Formats: sequence, structure tokens, C-alpha cells
Amino acid sequence: MMLDKMFDAEVNPYASRRAVIYGRGGCVATSQPLAAQAGLAVLRRGGNAIDAAVATAACLTVVEPTSNGIGSDAFALVWTQGKLHGLNSSGGSPASISIEAVKKLGHEKMPAYGWLPVTVPGAPAAWAELVRKFGRLPLADVLAPAIEYAHNGYPVSPTLGYFWGRAFENYKKLKGEEFAEWFATFAPQGRPPKPGEMWKSPAHAQTLEEIVQSGAESFYRGGLAERIAGAAAKAGGFLTADDLAAFSPEWVEPISADYRGYSVWEIPPNGQGIVALAALNILKNYDFPVRDCANTAHLQIEALKLAFTAGKQIVTDPRHVKQNHLTWLLSQAFADEARAKISANAIDPQPFELPKSGTVYLCTADGEGNMVSYIQSNYMGFGSGIVVPDTGIALQNRGHDFSLDPAHVNRLEGGKRTYHTIIPAFLTKGGTPVGPFGVMGGYMQPQGHVQVVMNTVDFALNPQMALDAPRFQWMEGRTVEVEHSFPPHIAAQLARQGHDVKVAAHSGGFGRGQIIWRDPESGVLAAGTESRTDGAAAAF
Repeated sequence: MMLDKMFDAEVNPYASRRAVIYGRGGCVATSQPLAAQAGLAVLRRGGNAIDAAVATAACLTVVEPTSNGIGSDAFALVWTQGKLHGLNSSGGSPASISIEAVKKLGHEKMPAYGWLPVTVPGAPAAWAELVRKFGRLPLADVLAPAIEYAHNGYPVSPTLGYFWGRAFENYKKLKGEEFAEWFATFAPQGRPPKPGEMWKSPAHAQTLEEIVQSGAESFYRGGLAERIAGAAAKAGGFLTADDLAAFSPEWVEPISADYRGYSVWEIPPNGQGIVALAALNILKNYDFPVRDCANTAHLQIEALKLAFTAGKQIVTDPRHVKQNHLTWLLSQAFADEARAKISANAIDPQPFELPKSGTVYLCTADGEGNMVSYIQSNYMGFGSGIVVPDTGIALQNRGHDFSLDPAHVNRLEGGKRTYHTIIPAFLTKGGTPVGPFGVMGGYMQPQGHVQVVMNTVDFALNPQMALDAPRFQWMEGRTVEVEHSFPPHIAAQLARQGHDVKVAAHSGGFGRGQIIWRDPESGVLAAGTESRTDGAAAAF
């Protein structure tokens, strides 16, 4: 009997419990079990946490294509050699694109699908750079698990099948020859694969092999770059071989905020991690004796909406940001100004007066103390709906976040990085690493970071509980979504305080997180993984 006739893998009417995962030799936590095992296998072969992170990331492009792909961007925080390093591997818009050119094509805002929102992918360069600078194994060994799964296939996991089905229904509505390759690659039988069914992508495997052989050079200055640029030219896209050749990942200094004796670290803009830090700066002057109460949720929501409102006025390509605006957003002055706006009732946030002048997340750790917080994304599920023919390269639609308002800080310009939602995070205390964490999921990410940090620091929840705890998500204005597991009495009280509370039918929009904490004395690693997806933590 076929397994799909025996049961429905997407249905679980009972609350389940996950325990903290412990290990000492190494650990990988991510959203798909096969990818976690791929990273662990690389650790067991003598690789370090950096090798394991790249192995997991590359494998995720195969075993979770609903959230990321070879055409993704990537960011990483790497603790090694006693220091935290930041990598920004997000690409810019095509040099020839402009607000005028997009509007001339009949658009009043950046579209979500097609070639227009495609920006230069940074993930392949991130893999090569991380392995080159801090890895121990050859790139061929690191990408071997991903290549094997792409060649030979794997059974689709339950959450993956759910989002694959949703994407299929969404992309069916798209018109244009440029979307045909998506269906040929991801729905070769005319439908999305079901949970438990095998799926493989030989073209994806060949592309990964070419990335290995060239150290990712082919993707930016070789045969793969020519195929990407050729597909764009054929469809009237703006992306060119010169755009790809101009790209290189950038090592950056992470930014941080102190929260009750812990340092919370994020990648600086163009990432939105600064929003989480600004919200924590607002919240640290309050006392939170109880987690599950309306006052705690209310203050978190209000702080986040104020931090977001300010952040959206500031965050964009760092070359287009005024440094004093970034400094102000992390300052005590901003925190005090924002806190003064918070009362017992929900507010509809207004812009501040500025001072003048899908996604996959994973974390890894090894027995030597190296740790990585890593994230990569095609942005909206599979991304733009564009797949470069015969390559398996699904291209991101990150450019959708650009504004077509010439006065907006994140306005579309040629060669510019847009406001980026994907953000890895890291926790230290007194200069000692505690570990990597993150919560993927669009604008949920800073909100997830704040909730996880407070669950850990204020309420002493273990890493699995910190992730499992019911979440909320501020949407806009006074609107807040909560999970169906969110305590109804707290939701009712929030409504009485003026919040427009909506209960979500599915938890997919509340982010998917991973955590690895390290005991500084014993070196024991404690991991939590996301119960809202096919998450897995693997350790030895």
C-alpha cells in the first residue's frame, strides 16, 4: 500500500513535544532533516562549523526549494578565532534599471514576479567565500550531499509539500513564456509533488558541480553567468553579465545592542536586524515578571511597531544610508522617544522625524567552539517564478521591496541593494559566545528575534521552548496576527487595549527558527529546532 493512502502527512491533530537536543562534537539545526544530516555528515568527515553551514545551505536549495535556491542571497554571522565576523552576500539591482524604466513598462510599484524584481544572487559566492576564508574541507566535499540529493532525489517532507502546493497554485496564475521553466523544473508531472514522493533535479546537480569546479566563478564570470544573462535578455530583463561579474560578497562589522547583560548581534543594513535591536533597546527599561500576560505582549507589539516604523525610513543599501540615522536608531535617545509614545492602548504608529545631516535559516557549531548563524532566501517562496533553463537556478524576487517613490530612502536605483528582510543573529555574554539563533520569515524576522531573546533572557526558556512558545506578528497599524495556540484570554485583553487581533489559521507566517547554545565550561551544545516546519537538530 502506498504511504499516502495510509495517512495524511500534513495533518496532526495532537500537540506534540520536542526535547532539547544535546551534543558536544557538533550540531546542525535547520528546517529540513535531510539538510541537517548533510551538515552533520560534513562535521563527522572532519569539517568545521563553517563547512557544515555551507553544506547545509547548499543542500537546502535542493531539499527545500520552496524557500530558497541557487539564485538566493545570503547573510552569515561566524564566530571563529575568538571573534564574530559578518558576511553580507546580497546582490544589487541591475545597473540599467530605473524607476522611469519600470514605470514605462506600466508598473506603479515593483512587481513580485518576472525578471523585473530579480537582483544579483549572492548565495553561491557566499558558499565559496565562507569555505575559502574559514573552512577546512574542499568545496567539492562540502557540496557533495546537495549534489547527491539533486542527482538521485529524495522524498518530499510534509511542510515542504504544503508550501510547494501553495506555490503551484500561485504560479498557475502567472502569464508569460518566461515562467514555463518553473513548471518544467518543479512540477514536471503537471502538479506539485506530494509528501513522501520522490523529486530530483539533475540540472540543479550539474549547476552545483559547475559551482564546485569553478569555485563559484562560473556563476558570476563564466558559463553559468552567460546562461543567466542570456535568459534575461531573451525575456527583456535588465540583468546582464556585467551585473553578475561586478558582484562580490562583503565582510562587514556586526552591530549589537545590550539586553540585560547579553549582547544581541545582527548584520548591519541593508538587513533589517537593526529593527530587532532598536525594539530591544525600548523594551529593556521595562520589567517583565511574567511571559504569558497581556502586558508583556502589548509592550512587545508597541516596541516593535515603533522600531519598524523608524527602520523603514532608514534601512536600504548602506551606501545610501546616513550614518547618523543608523546611530540614532540604536541610541538611548530613540529608545526614550519611542517609549514615550507607548501607553496602555494600541497606537497607530506615525513616521519619526529623522535627525538631520519563505527563507531558510540554519545554525551550526563544532567541538572547537566555531559557530555559524546563516540565512539565505529567494524571498517570496520560490522567488520570482523565473528558472534559468536547464540549470535548476530559481531566481529570487528581492527587488520587489524597492520603492518607485523617488523620495523614498529605499527607492529603486541601478546597482543598489534593497531593504533586506533576511537576518541571522547571535548572542554573547561578557565577550563569550552563547550561540547562533534566528527566525526566518519576511517581516516576522525581527519580531521573532525579539520574542526568542526575551523567551531566553527574561523567561529562562530552554531553546526548544523558546521556539515553541506561541507567537504574534504585528502586521500594520493596530493589526496583530496571533497563532491559534496563542492564549485566548491574552488575545481578548489585547483587543480591549485597542489591538485589532486576528487569529491565523496556519502557523506558516510566524517564522521558522533554530537555536544552538553552548556551555562555556563543558562545551556541551544545546539545540532547539522549529516545530512549525520539518525542522531538525542533529548532533553528536
